[in-house]
Amino acid sequence: MKVLMLGWEFPPFISGGLGTACYGLTKAMSEIGTDVLFVLPRPVESQYSTHVKLMSPASQSETGASRYQMPGFEHVTFRTVEAGFGISAYQSPERYKRQVAEAIKRAPQAAKALGIPQAILATLQGNPSAFNPGPQQGTSAHYEGDMFTEVERYALLASLIATQEQFDVIHAHDWMTYRAGIAASAVSGKPLVIHVHSTEFDRSGEHVNQRIYDIERQGMHYAKRIIAVSYLTKNIITTRYGIPADHVQVVYNAIDFNGHSPPTTILPIEKNDKIVLFLGRITMQKGPEYFLGAAKKVLEVIPNVRFIMAGWGDMIKRTIEMAAAMGIGHRVLFTGFLRGLDVERVFRMADLYVMPSVSEPFGIAPLEAMSNDVPVLISKQSGVSEVLTHALKVDFWDINEMANKIVAVLRHAPLQKTLREHGRIEVRKLSWKDSAQRCVEVYQESTN
Repeated sequence: MKVLMLGWEFPPFISGGLGTACYGLTKAMSEIGTDVLFVLPRPVESQYSTHVKLMSPASQSETGASRYQMPGFEHVTFRTVEAGFGISAYQSPERYKRQVAEAIKRAPQAAKALGIPQAILATLQGNPSAFNPGPQQGTSAHYEGDMFTEVERYALLASLIATQEQFDVIHAHDWMTYRAGIAASAVSGKPLVIHVHSTEFDRSGEHVNQRIYDIERQGMHYAKRIIAVSYLTKNIITTRYGIPADHVQVVYNAIDFNGHSPPTTILPIEKNDKIVLFLGRITMQKGPEYFLGAAKKVLEVIPNVRFIMAGWGDMIKRTIEMAAAMGIGHRVLFTGFLRGLDVERVFRMADLYVMPSVSEPFGIAPLEAMSNDVPVLISKQSGVSEVLTHALKVDFWDINEMANKIVAVLRHAPLQKTLREHGRIEVRKLSWKDSAQRCVEVYQESTN
């Protein structure tokens, strides 16, 4: 079976768990022998991609989509379309304009299936550098620039790739690629499977962006099958988007466990400091204010605790100001966004990882923490809580109980040791190969 997979991000360019999940899933699919053609909206620049061999400009296809492969991904081919402002150094705006016009001409079924108005089609054929990169009407704080135009452009160019390639099923990750999945399915006649890693209700609560919700709902109703990362997410899909439960299959995320052992020496910031870690996007969804609320209560009991907040997001300024207003700013360290070895390094410094998410479809970070021998405290409002037994759990809003459990781990070495040892054993059972095999089963259901 060959899969046309549509993703918006892939290491090293990731903003969260979506890119990590795409990496783990495609790598595992390659290992079990499933052929994958992974289409990205932008090329991975060579100066940032030490593990990617890029094609030369001369080997680019007529769509402007580079084709390349990675070591360890023998059954995966990567192609990129220069969506939005991601024009390659080798491509002129004139050529880009011709590519979009060609996509509309050669794949009119895609434009029809997407229901793109003629005025928007005309705009999409214009000079991409002329687009205003500032926030546009109808976008939210989560999506800088004219994300919706980028999504439509990616959909049209992905549909053109779909006319050139042979595949059996289309797999689209999250809302930014659903339109591309619909377009590719329209021109190829192949079934669409969409993978819901997060919904607009997770990201924005009850204050949803209507345009994003409409795209999500359109994708879900068009797809032959839907993959949800947890039963928590499946429940949102069925109740909020009106999808029959038998159309939704749960496939949990996992982690690459490379068999490495944690270091015997963990270097603290200060000799007597305890380290409590928050790692994730600093947005409403992740509950940073509840983390700070619990931190204040912990410091009233144990003063030598350092709270690290690793990540970035639209609430970063407000969160820093909140820590200062609480009088705990000197005990909270904001690192900004971390990637690669820096993530592993900060995990190995921590005595406890806390994920106080308000609504977390899954949550890969706790698995990463456990694989690095760090005990975890997670909110009950997370998908990962469905699969973890040896993790402390608390309602995201209950900062008193959150603080009590943080204090218990920091004060009681036997509890910390038990969580470390059993957590490390438990996380070994969560394999991307199992997740990949389950996805293949969903593909087979969609093609029957």
